[in-house]
This record gives sequence, structure tokens and C-alpha cells, in this order.
Amino acid sequence: MNNSNVYPFDARGVAKRFRHASIFGALESLADGETMRFVNDHDPLPLLGQIQQRYGNQVGINYVTREAGEIVIDFTIQLGAQNGAPAESAPEQGGGCGGGGGGCGCSGG
Repeated sequence: MNNSNVYPFDARGVAKRFRHASIFGALESLADGETMRFVNDHDPLPLLGQIQQRYGNQVGINYVTREAGEIVIDFTIQLGAQNGAPAESAPEQGGGCGGGGGGCGCSGG
């Protein structure tokens, strides 16, 4: 992957109430083929579900690091991908962000 097309997004420094809106805004500012490298202190499973529901296959999701306290995910814009089932689905697990309009609500920070 060409690092000039990879843009860092560290969610740990964004206030909880603004996190999801900031992430969606960042994704929507990317061009086809560009990647947002998302860093967080917990696995944002509800957020991943929201991204898949909102964008389908047009945002690829690839874990780079998935360890307790250190999550790194590459979100890649794939405008040529057909909508439908996501290319990689988020694992089914409880907990996480709690998502939605009121903000993250995470216990993870």
C-alpha cells in the first residue's frame, strides 16, 4: 500500500460525543483508493457495523493491529465495489462503542 494515500486518524484524542461524526466525515473526505488508518484503545464493533450499514463494500475494513488497548484498522475507499454484503464483516461481539447520534459512549475511553 502506498503510504502517501494513508491518512492517520487517532480517535483517542477526539471527544466521545464527536467521535462517530468525525469518523464519518473523515471517511467521506477520502477519494477512491485512499485509506484512513484508524487508531483506538478499544475495538469499535458497533462503529464497524454502522460503517458497513452506511457504506457497504465501498469502505474496506482491515485490522492492522488487534490487541487489548491497541486497535489499528485501515478503512479503504473502494468506490468500484458493489454495495451489498461487506467485504469483511465485523466480528459479532458485545460491548464497544454504543454508537449513534449521542456519541460513542464507550467504556474504553
